[in-house]
Amino acid sequence: MKPQIIEMRVVHKRWTTLGVATIRTASGAIIDREIEDHGRAVAVLPYDRMRRTAMLVRQLRAPMLKAADLPQSLEAPAGILDEIDPADCARREALEECGLRLRNLEFLADLWPMPGLSTERIALYLAPYGEQDRIAVGGGLEHEQEEIEVVEMSLPELGAMCDDGRLIDMKTYLLLQALRLRQPGLFAAR
Repeated sequence: MKPQIIEMRVVHKRWTTLGVATIRTASGAIIDREIEDHGRAVAVLPYDRMRRTAMLVRQLRAPMLKAADLPQSLEAPAGILDEIDPADCARREALEECGLRLRNLEFLADLWPMPGLSTERIALYLAPYGEQDRIAVGGGLEHEQEEIEVVEMSLPELGAMCDDGRLIDMKTYLLLQALRLRQPGLFAAR
């Protein structure tokens, strides 16, 4: 028998929906499981081949502040999918958060970061940019109150941060490692 959700109870609904699903398992057992649902998401790592840099953002993440007293997270531009096409969403997020106009996106994967709790799936992209593609200041949308700081960093420095554990956002870590595998010369010391 295929597992089946028998009932879904919503216990909280704002930006995200928290619920409890009552499930009949393949063996016929009845169990309850919590589900966090805020929809699909995207993340994109914009990188400049010529200058060997990447554009990231630094912002408050309340769960990190609570769990580890970390006031900010350094990460790739990302956001919730509002559009039908995840690539269009990645372009929008790069413009809103970093002020970057991205044209060519390289799709990496569509991954479940927390399948034991969340319905979130993140479409991951790499995207080259040049200095001429910085067409706005970035920083996010004022009404979203994200207080985003745009950070451009060298790829060798970001590679070192991956290696010594200073880069702690999983999606950004994965994006940087994918770029390292595909274009290792961008990370070599000059």
